[in-house]
Amino acid sequence: MEKTKICLINDSFPPAIDGVANAVVNYGTYITKNHGEAVVVTPFYPDADDSVYPFPVVRYPSIDVTRSVGYRAGMPFDAEVLADLERRNFDLIHTHCPITSTMLARTLRDRIDRPVVFTYHTKFDIDIANAVKSRLIQEEAARLLVQNISACDEVWTVSRGAGENLRKLGYEGDYRVMPNGVDFPLGRVSEDAVAEATKDYDLPADLPVFLFVGRMMWYKGIRIILDALKLLDEKGVGFRMVFVGGGNDKDEIVAYCSSLGLDGKVFFTPAIRDRAVIRAWYCRADLFLFPSTFDTNGLVVREAAACALGSVLVRGSCAAEDVADGVSGVLIEENAASMAAALEPLCRNRDAMRAVGEGAQRELYLSWEDAVKGAFARYGAVMDNYRSGLYDAKRRDDRDIYHTVGEVIDRYNLAREYQRLARESAVLDYAGIRTGIEDEVERMRAQQAEDTAIAAMKLEELKDRVLDARAAVLAGRQQLADQAQSLQEDLRARLRAALEEIRRPNDRFL
Repeated sequence: MEKTKICLINDSFPPAIDGVANAVVNYGTYITKNHGEAVVVTPFYPDADDSVYPFPVVRYPSIDVTRSVGYRAGMPFDAEVLADLERRNFDLIHTHCPITSTMLARTLRDRIDRPVVFTYHTKFDIDIANAVKSRLIQEEAARLLVQNISACDEVWTVSRGAGENLRKLGYEGDYRVMPNGVDFPLGRVSEDAVAEATKDYDLPADLPVFLFVGRMMWYKGIRIILDALKLLDEKGVGFRMVFVGGGNDKDEIVAYCSSLGLDGKVFFTPAIRDRAVIRAWYCRADLFLFPSTFDTNGLVVREAAACALGSVLVRGSCAAEDVADGVSGVLIEENAASMAAALEPLCRNRDAMRAVGEGAQRELYLSWEDAVKGAFARYGAVMDNYRSGLYDAKRRDDRDIYHTVGEVIDRYNLAREYQRLARESAVLDYAGIRTGIEDEVERMRAQQAEDTAIAAMKLEELKDRVLDARAAVLAGRQQLADQAQSLQEDLRARLRAALEEIRRPNDRFL
């Protein structure tokens, strides 16, 4: 029996590190391990080592824009890459980014006639607002984004809050919550592993240690953390804080921390790619600080929970979904004063912090193996729905600008591929191949000629309509002019008659 083959497409993948890249790695790993076959499709990185994965990775051309957006921008409509993907005979396409990756997914669907699933991981309204300041451009960008998402056969979100955010963008279709998992096993690492990972930092055993893991961007709520720590420091509360990660705002964040006088109590590590080292940091900390309202799932909160580390979260945020205040996490308002007020008593009661961590481990943990198991079961339903025609309406309406651009580029690439094959066939003198290619090229030329003729005919029809309309307007003008002249003459006659009546002597006075 053939295994189900899944195409996973995303704009980010190691060596680029973020939550979505981590998700795609785990989808690929556990599909391959337990269910079927996975192939990841992602932009090229010069220092990528894809041999470490148990699944194939197909890279397509990219350009380096890491200084502006932190990633390489993919250029997915490469003829050889598309031909390679077409030959792989996928059963389903799963895209994890709503722009370039989904354009590629839709183009591949046109070629192989297989369903497309899209997962919404990130609050793109915030990304759009950060990228452009014009309100009108933001609204148009959101509209185009939603068009691209709506064209997918089934839409998943990683949390209820992510679904609400997608609705805020203007999405009106159905969606299904499919949560991400955690690649850490339940439990702590050894004390030796913790000591080795944290040996370069001043972390006294009698002081609580707070931790943040993720991209160093202001929108992650980092200013709230620093301002709250400043309030604790002013009250004489002892602590240590460690930020693990890199990002475009890191230099500003470090400078702001220094301006608050927190040097020596707050430490910044480089981005850490070794998952075992990150796990050791989770095991060293007493509380995980994550006041982000940007994240749609808060995967790091579940990672912390795997290590029995509780988190401080903003009440009502996506990361706080399913968290019980004081039981499996600590909930605050979205400001520094609220965080400081929650941390101050906990700093004097580390047993309470441990209890929250144990509650998080018990109630929040979901392994990636179980998460992918649920997703793969849903793949089967999506494939059945697709074969039965349930998604046909989406295909009929699949004509937005994203699809048009992808279709034009793909047809251009196909034409170039036909020309290349024609040249090769002439050299190799394989008559059958050459004839087939020439027939296809001729068919395309005939189709182009037919399209041109139809367009010319429609243009002539339009010209005739314009001329007819112009003639009707001129005739109407002449009719109005004739009526106006007749009315003027009638009025003049009536005036003359009235004047004659006035001048005629009245019989009563004779």
